[in-house]
Amino acid sequence: MIATTPEPPYYAAIFTAQPGADDAGYVETAARMLILAESQPGFLGVESAHEAGGGITVSYWRDLESIAAWRRHVEHQAAQREGRARWYARYALRVARVERAHAFDGAVV
Repeated sequence: MIATTPEPPYYAAIFTAQPGADDAGYVETAARMLILAESQPGFLGVESAHEAGGGITVSYWRDLESIAAWRRHVEHQAAQREGRARWYARYALRVARVERAHAFDGAVV
């Protein structure tokens, strides 16, 4: 669930959404998008959480150019169109530069 990312700086694309009325094909397309994103140059990792009222997915990228290339990917663009037409009642996408990061791995010192 927690992505392993390099030392900052890097970028986060934060996608939050509320589901629409029609979810046919959503799960399969989301799985395909993850496989495609992982194969894109500059992809660093992803974290996602979902519940009945909506969800959030944060993908991490080396740079803004990598995010722009992913946005232009042909299959991703088709999924975006389906999302607007059927899967999402509303969504927001925010892109942020990660300046600082730290993690706790549960190990007792």
